[in-house]
Amino acid sequence: MESFIKTTEQPSHYRHLEKMPLNELLSAMNKEDQQVPKAVQAALPQIEALALAIVEAMAVGGRLFYIGAGTSGRLGVLDASEIPPTFGVSKDYVIGVIAGGNIALTDAVENAEDNSEQGWQDLQAHQIGSKDILVGLATSGTTPYVIGAMQKAKSLGIVTGCVTCNKNAPISQVADFPIEVVVGPEFLTGSTRLKSGTAQKMVLNMLSTIAMIRMGRVLDNKMVNMQLTNQKLIERGTRMILEKTNLEPEKAKQLLLNYGSVAAAMEAYNKAK
Repeated sequence: MESFIKTTEQPSHYRHLEKMPLNELLSAMNKEDQQVPKAVQAALPQIEALALAIVEAMAVGGRLFYIGAGTSGRLGVLDASEIPPTFGVSKDYVIGVIAGGNIALTDAVENAEDNSEQGWQDLQAHQIGSKDILVGLATSGTTPYVIGAMQKAKSLGIVTGCVTCNKNAPISQVADFPIEVVVGPEFLTGSTRLKSGTAQKMVLNMLSTIAMIRMGRVLDNKMVNMQLTNQKLIERGTRMILEKTNLEPEKAKQLLLNYGSVAAAMEAYNKAK
């Protein structure tokens, strides 16, 4: 096996940041950020394999679990929390678990990521089972909280994936479907909330969005099952209905409000024709 080098902890290519002019700081950070989509592109075959596994799990009633600590955990919870309003599904479809619990979303919880048994205990609270799929999120690829949970899950026949930013990371050896997005040293040495966090966010966007598309929650390129939680979304939904019908704007809006989603409103409209 190739040796494991924690690229995320390597020194920044830039020195004496505190002395750099503001425009140079911005330019340098922007230059580093441009490496992220290239790294994601290089990992597309790995991303495709995990995306397919997620779709297959959901097709038989499985759920998608993310588990992580720190920035990685927060990004998993963020992605999971945006699925119900965007695609109109239950919050149980995609579940984010973070070391330290909900308080860790805003406050650092001391030593939470170092407990190799707590991750599995936290997953058990959601009755994770053999139909589900577990994706470990760890930019370092070494987080005990995440790896311990994945090892236990795998021993029980639960499919596992991971998203890390180090090549040949320990977490990749545990995952059935590893994704390694190697973005290189951070602009601020070791600060994985920067390029590494951006890379993870991009990958999670792909995984969950593609899963929902394949689950039939999207029509054409429209969010036809989005929850109507504000006026902007009601107006967007009304426009979608107007594109597909000859209704007057007020009647289209009322139809939408009566049925709660574009998909349900269109189904009722088409039956009534």
